Amino acid sequence: MAKTIISTSKAPAAIGTYSQAVKVGDTVYLSGQIGLDPSSMQLVEGIDAQIERVFENLKAVAEAAGGSLSDVVKLNVFLIDLGNFAKVNEAMARYFSEPFPARAAIGVAALPRGALVEADGVMAL
Repeated sequence: MAKTIISTSKAPAAIGTYSQAVKVGDTVYLSGQIGLDPSSMQLVEGIDAQIERVFENLKAVAEAAGGSLSDVVKLNVFLIDLGNFAKVNEAMARYFSEPFPARAAIGVAALPRGALVEADGVMAL
């Protein structure tokens, strides 16, 4: 089955050897997003701003793939401090509606560029 590479200027450009998303059939694999501002490619300040930016970046890539965050069926969230998990839940309540996607929350030692949070996902169109 052919794969289609998804790219948008409304989300940060890839900072490594990956694509923003890859579509195979009706499935879209969204690469991890950190709180980079797409215009400046700088990390936004603070956990609250980074969480918002992560979901805005994922939303932009989802839309570029022809879907929306409501099409996300699996979400992985990586936090360097799991004490911020309640803030992720609060943001998810603004960006997602029921039925919510399946999700994993993983505590990690570090993220690219010193980010505090990262998320990736899988969409079914």
